[in-house]
Amino acid sequence: MTSSIKRTIASSSRWLHIYLSMFSFIALFFFAITGITLNHTEWFSDQQKTVSVKGEMNKSFLSADSSQIKKLEIVEWLRNKHGIRAPLKDFIIDEYQCVLSFKGPGYGADIFLDRQKASYDLSETSTGLIGMLNDLHKGRDTSLQWKWLIDISAILMMLV
Repeated sequence: MTSSIKRTIASSSRWLHIYLSMFSFIALFFFAITGITLNHTEWFSDQQKTVSVKGEMNKSFLSADSSQIKKLEIVEWLRNKHGIRAPLKDFIIDEYQCVLSFKGPGYGADIFLDRQKASYDLSETSTGLIGMLNDLHKGRDTSLQWKWLIDISAILMMLV
């Protein structure tokens, strides 16, 4: 090997080592901190807040025929009206009601929508910053990209 190639390999190896080590340290620090908070949830139990709201919805979104219910309009209307920020997890339609569930790390909103009256009950729960970090640690209610990041972090930590 020539001297130039050896320098390039050494330089690239140092760069790779520095940045992989920094990423691994941040990931390890995150999982260590959230490991402690997960083992001591009682320290943070007062951060959970639940808000319940009753309301009326536009009847034009609903229909006696389940296939005619305007799902997108209902979801977007609820997002705009109540500031719901999590992805839609479930939209269940039965003969009398629609049940919508929005879930994200440290957050959940469940809506029970009466199809005949166009009235709804919303229950929104937030577990605060620590609850969100704990959910991220577990990969609960997270995106596929976050789950991949957890797996890649674990692999890198094993290699480092």
